[in-house]
Amino acid sequence: MEFIKEEIEDMSDPEPSRIKHEDTEEQTDWIYVKQQRQEGNEVEEEHCKIKTSSKKAKGLYTCTQCGKSFGYSGHLKSHMRIHTGEKPYTCPQCGKSFADKANLCRHLLFHSGEKPFSCDQCGKKFILSSLLKQHQKVHSDEKPYVCSCCGKSFSRLDNCKQHQKTHNEVREHMCFECGKSYTAANQLKWHQRIHTGEKYYKCYYCGKSFILSGNLKRHERLHTGEKPYHCSQCGQSFKDGTSLRYHLHIHSGEKPFNCDQCGKKFISSSHLKSHLTVHSGEKPHVCCECGKSFTRADCLKRHQRIHTGEKPYKCSYCDKSFTESGHLKAHERVHTGEKPYHCTQCGKSYTHSRSLVVHIKKHCSVSE
Repeated sequence: MEFIKEEIEDMSDPEPSRIKHEDTEEQTDWIYVKQQRQEGNEVEEEHCKIKTSSKKAKGLYTCTQCGKSFGYSGHLKSHMRIHTGEKPYTCPQCGKSFADKANLCRHLLFHSGEKPFSCDQCGKKFILSSLLKQHQKVHSDEKPYVCSCCGKSFSRLDNCKQHQKTHNEVREHMCFECGKSYTAANQLKWHQRIHTGEKYYKCYYCGKSFILSGNLKRHERLHTGEKPYHCSQCGQSFKDGTSLRYHLHIHSGEKPFNCDQCGKKFISSSHLKSHLTVHSGEKPHVCCECGKSFTRADCLKRHQRIHTGEKPYKCSYCDKSFTESGHLKAHERVHTGEKPYHCTQCGKSYTHSRSLVVHIKKHCSVSE
């Protein structure tokens, strides 16, 4: 069981096309803000039209490019920037430009780190009240948006729309480098960083850089020890939502992914994919230092730490560091005194699973 837990935490999805929303939290939140703002603008513009039609004395301001009309000259002026591409509001810190002042003000909150809106249930903070409102649905389990094809429900409309494209197989955003296609423009943008090598997000603790902010967040939890995702059934905590979801399958016993060669079942598609290499004998992940090959990318990654000397897992009680998270867990039990492995015959507890195995063998030899 310990091996399964450690494997789950170290497992990473090797396919860039399977970018998950929870792993790119900030980007999807920002997309949601844009969509909410666009919907708000449409409502405001519709309101302006109604107001204008009810007051004949007030003149309409019409766009010469597309014919759209506005009740106020300021709205028309802002709208015209869509056609001209003008972005007169520039961020003094990074140089990014915006078409209107409100967008610049929101952008500046990212630099300042200010998050004035707090969740009263978990304490998480947000830069906008709309993001807080969206987040609170996580606690209420409210999922009002239902997929018309499969019945799956979502807490956010943008996530539901994105999901429905998987049924329609609409992948209009294609990478010209490798031909891979995506259902959303932001997914293509993140994918293209693999080709360009751009890694904007740098770890404050060790300097390691990442393509996605969500990946940086997960990585930094290795340094901080933060595990914000809690299992409601056993209280165990995890550093990311994906690991928690896999863990919940252990409680439910659900293993939806079956091997077509031997019938063995797995809790995730990535575990099934790794298992299939047992049948094929394929070891596609080769160490460039010594030539040793591995069936899984995470196994190669752990092996390479032997060559690099990297020890990313640091003990929160002392200065000792480790190459693997499992080794860190076992070590920290020395400090905490935790003994999670119990003998069902005599009730004796142990810090390590191997110690329990040795102990159980003694019971067996005595009974014989």
